Amino acid sequence: MGINPVQANGAGQLKWVNLKTGAVTGPADKVKDTPVTGKSSAVFSAMLQEGTAQGDSLKSLDTAAALAGMAADNPLLWQNLGAQSSGSISGEITGTKTTDYEELIQTASAKYGVPVDLIKAVIDTESSFNPNVVSSAGAKGLMQLMDGTASGLGVSNPFDPAQSIDGGVRYLSYQLQRFGGEERMALAAYNAGPGRVTKLGVSNDQELMANLSQLPKETQAYIYKIERARPQYAV
Repeated sequence: MGINPVQANGAGQLKWVNLKTGAVTGPADKVKDTPVTGKSSAVFSAMLQEGTAQGDSLKSLDTAAALAGMAADNPLLWQNLGAQSSGSISGEITGTKTTDYEELIQTASAKYGVPVDLIKAVIDTESSFNPNVVSSAGAKGLMQLMDGTASGLGVSNPFDPAQSIDGGVRYLSYQLQRFGGEERMALAAYNAGPGRVTKLGVSNDQELMANLSQLPKETQAYIYKIERARPQYAV
């Protein structure tokens, strides 16, 4: 099935806050870099530190969900992530992380127009780069494809890294196209299904964040995890 790939730097694609620097990389008319202060910011920061202390696995979904809920009330709180996350912040990303699947990821990125760092963050969050993992819900492989989704994508063996990455990235590109390049909406659809996102009646990422509490806690935490993981893979 031929598709028009979403351009990594094309118009309409939302750039996220750099979690290590706090810098906003999106269009000026969508986001502002005004710092958030006051009681809500202090509480948000304290909760973020608690979540960070639990490690990348984010064992407490309640903490992640609460963070997402607070950010929904005031989206600018997400911009504080860069100042409050990992220990020493130098102000810039000092390196990038390579994986065992560089060629497959690069190929899928070029083929479907999905940024490499986003693909890696999704794989990291979904499977920690373990091609043999199976979730309690039955999702399999690097990109954690359900059997029905894998079949629809022509993936015969979800444990095969090449098939999993190609199929998973293609599916993610479908969601990006479906939701006009809005990355958080696409990620929510990848995790919870596009039907759940559509039912929210939102049209962009800002509206999604304002209604995030209506999605499953797992999905709320999923978006949070990817936002924390992505800067490690920024090029």
